[in-house]
Amino acid sequence: MDHVKIFDTTLRDGEQSPGCTMTRDEKLAVARQLVRLKVDIIEAGFPAASDGDWEAVNMIARELGTDDGPVICGLARAVKDDIDACWTAVQAAKKPRIHVFLSTSDIHITYQLRSTRPEVLTLARTMVRYARSLCADVEFSPMDAGRTDPAFLHEVVAAAIQEGATTLNIPDTVGYLTPEEYGQMIAGLRREVPGADTIILSTHCHDDLGMAVANSLAGVRAGARQVECTINGIGERAGNASLEEIVMALHTRRDLFDVQSQVETTQLAPASRLLSTTIGMAVPPNKAVVGDNAFAHESGIHQDGMLKNRETYEIMRPQTVGLDGSLIVLGKHSGRHAFRSRLEALGYHIADTEVSQLFERFKELADKKKLLDERDIEALVHDAAERPVQIYHLEHVQVSCGTGAIPTATVRLRGPDGTARTDSGQGTGPIDAVYQAINRVVGRPNELIEFAVNAITEGVDAVGEVTVRIQEEARKTAPGKQPNSAGKHSRPQVYSGYGVNLDIIVAAAEAYTAALNKMLGAQEDRERAHRNATAVAYERDVALYSVDLFGNSSLGRTTTGAEG
Repeated sequence: MDHVKIFDTTLRDGEQSPGCTMTRDEKLAVARQLVRLKVDIIEAGFPAASDGDWEAVNMIARELGTDDGPVICGLARAVKDDIDACWTAVQAAKKPRIHVFLSTSDIHITYQLRSTRPEVLTLARTMVRYARSLCADVEFSPMDAGRTDPAFLHEVVAAAIQEGATTLNIPDTVGYLTPEEYGQMIAGLRREVPGADTIILSTHCHDDLGMAVANSLAGVRAGARQVECTINGIGERAGNASLEEIVMALHTRRDLFDVQSQVETTQLAPASRLLSTTIGMAVPPNKAVVGDNAFAHESGIHQDGMLKNRETYEIMRPQTVGLDGSLIVLGKHSGRHAFRSRLEALGYHIADTEVSQLFERFKELADKKKLLDERDIEALVHDAAERPVQIYHLEHVQVSCGTGAIPTATVRLRGPDGTARTDSGQGTGPIDAVYQAINRVVGRPNELIEFAVNAITEGVDAVGEVTVRIQEEARKTAPGKQPNSAGKHSRPQVYSGYGVNLDIIVAAAEAYTAALNKMLGAQEDRERAHRNATAVAYERDVALYSVDLFGNSSLGRTTTGAEG
């Protein structure tokens, strides 16, 4: 069978989804899971977007870009500086790729680029040629290809092939096309563009009309041999094509598609859960393949059929996607070695110091719960991964509430200077009271925009997980000043937090503290970057201004050579 490459863009397009921003360490953790998943290409980020994104892409390239690992790709606009930043970020990988994109639809050319078709064609040629001079593996995307005039699309794609592009990605950027239209577009490119049979055609479909997966699969049937997708289908607006749905469609319906991927399907559910807890965005229960209800049967007719033969109502086995559900025979008497062995069996390769910390939390949980299954263990791992930033550490939570009582909470947090502060708050309920008390200690205004609580396992001793999302106050742009080119911080930033505990009040407090720590860490990073930029500007101004030996001041030459 033909091989279809799985191009994962969770860390780039997926991260652009509001509230899905990840720290450098979080991106690395997700990238490691993508390696376990055996995707062919990891689009690690947009290096020119920020220093932090460049660092994340570079770190992933250095650690995971091995000879037997995936291609490590970075995104770049059709701008020389973007391409340079992308190349310096990915070149440490054994298999680096530069992904250049440029709008080609008339609506984008006219209103976004304020350009013309001939200018876009020339720019596409120039930038693909430049990227190819740096890297042997270059991908080109004509953005909004779905609404681009077919004749012009063919012209741009042919030019990119002539200049050395090795992969041509055809994005339905706004999710406008139907499967029939998208398949015809791919087939037309293969049939009519010179050289299209020498490169790989790729799909990149958005889900605005709910057809991203269907469009991608139509592209595969028409000859595309790379699919760009994201875990849980996250991405701009309504999201991207869902990786797990694409992979399992190809796996389950090989008779129809006659192609295969190299993805390790048993890692799909762990990847879904890891991303969900990392970004604080719950997977809908009815989500195909990885949702809680994907393999659940309530109807009596369905249950009867399942008891007689699973294939009556299941076209996939839960074990195939990593939903084994088996119990882990671990309890309070279990040792560290057994705990580590089970972590490794679940696909987690964790440093000794981190295992020790996890083991302590495991023992605390085992003292309160007789048996732990793999979902409890995964929750502990994900909870630990959610706390890379420890500006404030939650030490104590106490709540008083009940019928006729005013919910009151007392909390103690240890701050960045090591000092512990205790304060109390009242609210409409116990969790609101806890959050009011935490706010009094931290003193940074924010808005709680989402709160979700879920029982990880069954029974009265179930471990509870809480995910929260908070939004910092909008920062006003100074009068007369334009937002930066990347649109950074033009809207309030959203931060997620995750907490796990048998006590749901404690889990809620941990989740809120984790989200606050992310917000405070991001604010400190921005302030540090601003101070650095100010210092650089000052040094530049000093260098331009000099005083001669006679005391006469003069301005030096600028970088353009013009007199100051």
